[in-house]
Amino acid sequence: MIDEMLQALLRALSFGTPLLLACLGALVNERAGVVNLGVEGMMALGALTAFGVATETESLGLAVALSLVAGALAALLHGFVTLTLRANAYVSGLALTMLGLGVSGLLGNRYEGAILMEPAPELPFTVAAGVLAVGLWAFLYATRPGLVLRSVGENPAAADVLGVSVAGVRYLAVAVGGALAGLAGAFLSLAYRPAWTDGMTAGLGWIAVALVIFVGWSPPRAVLGSVFFGLLYYLQFRLQDQSRVPTELFAAMPYLLVVGVLALAGLRRTQGSAPASLGKPYHRGER
Repeated sequence: MIDEMLQALLRALSFGTPLLLACLGALVNERAGVVNLGVEGMMALGALTAFGVATETESLGLAVALSLVAGALAALLHGFVTLTLRANAYVSGLALTMLGLGVSGLLGNRYEGAILMEPAPELPFTVAAGVLAVGLWAFLYATRPGLVLRSVGENPAAADVLGVSVAGVRYLAVAVGGALAGLAGAFLSLAYRPAWTDGMTAGLGWIAVALVIFVGWSPPRAVLGSVFFGLLYYLQFRLQDQSRVPTELFAAMPYLLVVGVLALAGLRRTQGSAPASLGKPYHRGER
């Protein structure tokens, strides 16, 4: 019994690691007032970049580093379109998801079915995700730069009056968020499933976006939320082997719960903890 519980916890941590990394990235974006629905696409680009680099160079460290770069560059494209060109952030995010999935699927054809001979260990990713969550919480609530980031998400006009570069802070937050999404993708292709398969992100990016709302934009709660959803994924696979219920129903469990949780959050008005200027563009001199 104890062994089964320990195994369940370990698998929940494994399933929850990419969710936590992507969730923290989205949380950084939204704390700065930027909505980015392109997490799924950035994860896919990070996964392909990491797997391709690891396959060609046999360097896991370089693969992880370039997955961060790939995610950040994709996010900066979203930042340019929304912060500089003033396009709709929701439309841009959806376009980024489609672009990321399409590009990764096209360029990944050469690696389809390939397997890494020396996969990366999962533990360093999981530990790094936990450390990042604690570090992000400390950064947001115990440092002046963290206060600046939150002020840009709450009241960008006031931050601007105090001499803060609102666009600069938001661009930086977008880049960091994209890098973490790329890292989440790297975990999938280097450690969790050390192979390349088109569509291997399997909707995790969307769950990560919803998870930010579920945890109330709180890094510590993000840890608990990611483990919770990781446990759901584990139970999904365990129950499929022990039940006559159609497997599609079990596969939909995490997504159905996301919809239910968000609906409940709306009814209880828990979204009041969202940054006040989330999704609202800011341009100096405009009201």
